Amino acid sequence: MITGLDLVEQMIRVAAGERLAFKQKDLKIKGWAIESRIYAEDPYRNFLPSIGRLRVYQAPAEGRTGDITLRNETGVREGDEISMFYDPMIAKLVTHGPTRIAAIDAQAAALDNFLIDGIADNIPFLGAVMEEKDFRKGDFTTAYIKQKFPDGFDGVPPTAEQQALLIATAAVTRSFTARRARQVSGQVNGAGNGWQRDWVVILDKVHHLTHVDLDAAGADVVIDGKKHRFDTATRPGARIVSGKFNGKPFAVKIKTAPEGYTMRLRGVTARALVATPRGADLYKKIPEKQKADTSKLIVSPMPGLVISIDAKPGQEVKSGEGVAVVEAMKMQNIIRAERDGVIAKVHVAAGASVAADEVMIELA
Repeated sequence: MITGLDLVEQMIRVAAGERLAFKQKDLKIKGWAIESRIYAEDPYRNFLPSIGRLRVYQAPAEGRTGDITLRNETGVREGDEISMFYDPMIAKLVTHGPTRIAAIDAQAAALDNFLIDGIADNIPFLGAVMEEKDFRKGDFTTAYIKQKFPDGFDGVPPTAEQQALLIATAAVTRSFTARRARQVSGQVNGAGNGWQRDWVVILDKVHHLTHVDLDAAGADVVIDGKKHRFDTATRPGARIVSGKFNGKPFAVKIKTAPEGYTMRLRGVTARALVATPRGADLYKKIPEKQKADTSKLIVSPMPGLVISIDAKPGQEVKSGEGVAVVEAMKMQNIIRAERDGVIAKVHVAAGASVAADEVMIELA
């Protein structure tokens, strides 16, 4: 991308006995390029492999736009299956621009528009890296992940601007569906334009009062008293909402969830509940669901093939002791007990296939 030469082509020509048609002095470097490797790995599970069918595989458009060139090298298609037997790489996404920051910004935008569903992927982590200040400055080493995410990757919090964008995306999406519902003919109360405009968007348990005025180009959105402009041609049903927010381009991945939406943007994963003001008041009264006690369960952190079970009922195990080995994508992973205990039940045997979070062993 920075020399204008296809290096693979040159290697094939040399292997065929041809001489290079140029010399070192003929090579010129132009601009900057960056590559992200899109992997079937779950960054929220310490990058463990993820397998399954690509229910959605929607890559950003290749080609040149202004000073930016985008290339996507891939060997998969929507509907293909990512199995446990091969390398987890899905694609190599490359952007080229006149400067390093231009290439990084283009890469971040391309990752925002790269949609995969059916398996976990590392795009959220890559998006977070593109926004991280030391990476953008070029001030990092091979210890980058350990230094920046010492406890593992668990997403990043949204900036104030990103939070406003996520709130607006949820409110505008809900307003479109509300307007569409009111335009259905034959309703008891009659059709018309009396759709809901006032919403409360609950993001990270915080209630944000929102007012949406839809128009042909998008919407004017007021969030907690502050006005924003949300321009978009996206309509309900799309998995990526794109356009301009306060004049800046954006692309937010969105998926319908109970009572709202799950959204992703550059390493940020947010669940937004969208309710009427009355509904939001009632929502405050709902007690939180208590998490189930899973301390006695040893589960497979990933889908794979059980290579061995190294514990049997009645055996005492200590925290950190290996009790099984699971293989996936050419890697063997030791499954360890997370606390001291006695083995009560073993649910799987060597040679069995397991899913992510499948219970393998129970402790007494």
